[in-house]
Amino acid sequence: MGLMIILGLTTLLGIFAAISSLRNKNFLGVGFSVATFAVFGWFTVMTILHHGYPAAH
Repeated sequence: MGLMIILGLTTLLGIFAAISSLRNKNFLGVGFSVATFAVFGWFTVMTILHHGYPAAH
């Protein structure tokens, strides 16, 4: 359960970072934040699908 929360918060932070980087026209920052969103978003989705929500033991 804790892993899901951490991954989800990191995914949301990646979205906000991408928006902020686009406003500042920082294209390297956009690249890293979109990559962060993609990787951690994928981990979040797969953790929810594999372990279920809430986590079943």
